[in-house]
Amino acid sequence: MSETPPDEPLKVGVLGYRFMGKAHANALARLPMFFPDAPAVERHTLIGRNEAALADAAERFGFAHTETDWEAALEEVDVFYNLGPNHVHAEPSIAALEAGIPVFCEKPLAPTLEEAAAMRDAAAAADVPAGCAFNYRFVPAIRHARNLIANGDLGEIRQVRGRYLQDWLVDEEAPWAWRMDADMAGSGALGDLGAHTVDLLDFLVADETGPIESLSGQLRTFVGERPVFDDAGGIEEYRDVTVDDAYTAQVRYESGAVGTLEATRMATGHKNDHTVEVHGSKGSLRFSLERLNELEVLREGDRGYETVLVTDEEDPYLDHWWPPGHVLGWEHTFVHENYEFLSAVAEGREFSPSFAEAYEVQRVLDAVERSDESGERVEL
Repeated sequence: MSETPPDEPLKVGVLGYRFMGKAHANALARLPMFFPDAPAVERHTLIGRNEAALADAAERFGFAHTETDWEAALEEVDVFYNLGPNHVHAEPSIAALEAGIPVFCEKPLAPTLEEAAAMRDAAAAADVPAGCAFNYRFVPAIRHARNLIANGDLGEIRQVRGRYLQDWLVDEEAPWAWRMDADMAGSGALGDLGAHTVDLLDFLVADETGPIESLSGQLRTFVGERPVFDDAGGIEEYRDVTVDDAYTAQVRYESGAVGTLEATRMATGHKNDHTVEVHGSKGSLRFSLERLNELEVLREGDRGYETVLVTDEEDPYLDHWWPPGHVLGWEHTFVHENYEFLSAVAEGREFSPSFAEAYEVQRVLDAVERSDESGERVEL
């Protein structure tokens, strides 16, 4: 880890330059413009395997250096972002924490519960923040929803629903990717999408319901193999799909509240529909990521839901952005979570969601898999 003099920018190293690398690089670039109280950062080192693609990405993303060896990169940076595929989350993250470097890791925390536990333990032993990138916690409407629940507007929480529906694998000839390999991904829709739902509902209701106590779950793979294409667009081979295309789960919380969870990458007509509902003794609320500036709220005595546009200055994070009604988008969630994580690093305090919280999400994912294998309900 490099030594950072007071008031010097934090040197950020990022492993991964594709989907999540681009999202976080964009967030780092936006911070000084919209969050002037954020710590100063330098996009220092971008880490990957393909030197040509890495150099191109570094130029576009504004990184000063590139490195194909993550171990060498750790010697040069103050903060480490692990945005690589799931199977490379554990080793580099643990090494960074052991070197005293704060770590921000994409979700799910790891492909397996055993690796997630090792990451949790390394974070507990390190005297630096370790955060997991559950970015939907940082949607202003979600923050508003959490405040309503905490204030008792919904009364006793009795039932929750969470679904995450995508359709990018509906076509049986859609190309094979690492997300379809159990060794690299751990699971399919369960870990890729379900992890978000488990964490988001925990963020919203756990203070009222306690943790998930037991569940029954099932996994289903609809297409067993997919094509690998060559550079000319021809099919080289077919590879096995070793993860789930969809999962469902019925859960019971410690308080007695119940819930249903589901996710799929094969729901025709749904692009990125992450919807959560919370029902209480005095009211309900509903949120959809496809309308992320809105929250549907029903309070005691109402005849129907009211659609609230969460864009006012007093709403969470909105004082940093545009006038009321000038809506935000998916990319802004990354700006908010980077602001919170880097502020925690600069101030030497804990960040939430932490590795410990992400481990608890992994416990739920693991229980769904065990329930599917046994055909029985699983106690957590």
